[in-house]
Amino acid sequence: MPDFITHYHPAADPPFRNLSDARDDELPAILETLAARRLSGSKRVFGRSYMKLRRQTETKLRNLFVAAGGCPERNAPHYFILGHSNWFANLYADTKSVRLPLSALDPAAASFTYPDSVVSMRLGPAFGLPVDPVRPYHEKVFRLGELESVVRRFGLPKDEVNDGTYANYHLKEFELYIEVQVWSDRPVAAWLNGGGLTSGR
Repeated sequence: MPDFITHYHPAADPPFRNLSDARDDELPAILETLAARRLSGSKRVFGRSYMKLRRQTETKLRNLFVAAGGCPERNAPHYFILGHSNWFANLYADTKSVRLPLSALDPAAASFTYPDSVVSMRLGPAFGLPVDPVRPYHEKVFRLGELESVVRRFGLPKDEVNDGTYANYHLKEFELYIEVQVWSDRPVAAWLNGGGLTSGR
């Protein structure tokens, strides 16, 4: 059972530059720059409807977290992965990461989904994306105190893609990791003073 979480980001960008924090007038240029990075080895997909799907997912995610008793301090969380993920680490051409112990998190301002929240919240079909087969942990936002029981029941996801590549990964079954959402700036305050391009998760 991992006792830490990891945030991955392109080496060219500071960590925790969340797309959801960007102004609407900034987003087109940011997304164009991020999409262009595919020419230099990034495998991350940013489609035309990405931000609409992301914002709807984050609204549902936040509402479920509040309903579960959480106290978010942000509208959108900072995203981490439980433990580490070789798949995510190799998603960018050059990747850096920030690791925090689970003990650094305020349980009132942190949650997790099994797996990635976009998969778990199941809003993809409205945007032309397939959904994974229904599983009992989908459409649920868990509190940190439930982590051990959830992993004991369902195990840890396998850190691999079906065919071993990133081709069309967003169109395939995607049960790769447990995502941890940190709904506060406090645990990452030391990294929030730098500037730079908004880089997403």
